[in-house]
Amino acid sequence: MELRSVEELMDLLYACRGTRDVQEGDGPPVDLHDHALRTAALLRRGRPADKELQVAGLVRPVGVLLWPGDPAARAGHLADAVRTLLGERVSGLVRGRPGQDADAGDDLLALREAAQEGRAAPFDAGVLEDWRTVLHLVAARNSRLGALD
Repeated sequence: MELRSVEELMDLLYACRGTRDVQEGDGPPVDLHDHALRTAALLRRGRPADKELQVAGLVRPVGVLLWPGDPAARAGHLADAVRTLLGERVSGLVRGRPGQDADAGDDLLALREAAQEGRAAPFDAGVLEDWRTVLHLVAARNSRLGALD
């Protein structure tokens, strides 16, 4: 599967509403839609200029929706699905593997911490529509970079 448009991705993010995911360990189940918004909001607070990191946090729960019975391969499937639309960096962050960038390990740590805090700390993180423009910006940037290769 490959996500080809921001609209397709937005539809999947909306479809996450009402789908619950159980954390490994003792954590209570969380609504995937709410978790996506909280994770992205926390990353926006901590790294306001890093739109790709924020988007990686936003899209991660889509993997649970699309591949619910396959947690081991979920990150890889989702990384492959978003690569063409959102680029190599977002794909690598979703996969959970550091890229060539020296800061990639810090980025993965920030992503994991935001995801954990987003599970444990319910707060109003806004609405999904607030992220449409950011998704379009990241997709457009990736499209321009791809054209330069």
